[in-house]
Amino acid sequence: MMDQVEHLQDSALVGGHGDTDEPHDAHGGREAGSAALRALLVMEFVANSDRSVSLTEIMQAVHLPKPTVFRILTTLEEAGMLQREPDAKRYVPGDRLSSLSANVLLHSPYRSARRAILEELVEKLGETCNLTIPNGNYVMYLDRVESSWPLRINLHAGSKVPLYASASGKLFLAHAQKRLRDRLLTSAPLISHTKNTLTTLRELEGEFTKIRRNGYAVDDEEYLAGICCLAVPIMNDQERVVAAVAVHGPSARMNIAQAAEFLPTLREAAEQIGQTLDW
Repeated sequence: MMDQVEHLQDSALVGGHGDTDEPHDAHGGREAGSAALRALLVMEFVANSDRSVSLTEIMQAVHLPKPTVFRILTTLEEAGMLQREPDAKRYVPGDRLSSLSANVLLHSPYRSARRAILEELVEKLGETCNLTIPNGNYVMYLDRVESSWPLRINLHAGSKVPLYASASGKLFLAHAQKRLRDRLLTSAPLISHTKNTLTTLRELEGEFTKIRRNGYAVDDEEYLAGICCLAVPIMNDQERVVAAVAVHGPSARMNIAQAAEFLPTLREAAEQIGQTLDW
């Protein structure tokens, strides 16, 4: 950690190139002109955007000159905190920043409150339920409560599954900007995990249209044979899908039609959990 701090201090972010301007915060006040705060302002703007952003847009948002913003972006890109889209001068959160934000939520002081809501949900439905967020090309489990049935799957908080082959993942992809969705779906091969896995962009786009229309997503034995899942979204105050609550179980006990009967209860739990996530 100290090496990382020293790297930032020794980098061009420190303002050793004659920069004396001070960035403004989002509310119009003046921030201290330190390297760390400048980098945080840039990361915050990129992370809060629902699409990739250009150098010019970042300059206008953080009120810093082009050379300063360019140096910050270069350092953050090298550190894996931000990344540029292929063949474009637009920026999105990098894998390292995504992992950092996921770990903040994973160890949040509100975790016990979320856990209590999931436990009550499992008690009502009689099936395993989980809370997930997008994390790069994967869905990451923030929490998971098992049902009392003997058949269990070895997944836990921090586990990851592919976006395109899971109910929660398809939910996130369906509501993502098309530019981001295309990047995520083409950056790695779409592997067939079962005979039901959707592995073509055409199939998946059809599925995303259905998800946006229905307001929920399903996994019909697409990641694990014999396991079905249904996921509903958690929205932030800007109506963006930021997390999901899902129920899953063996298809012999819970098929997709039976899972759909849980929708009102799942949506109620999603709303409750959304209130514990301070976005």
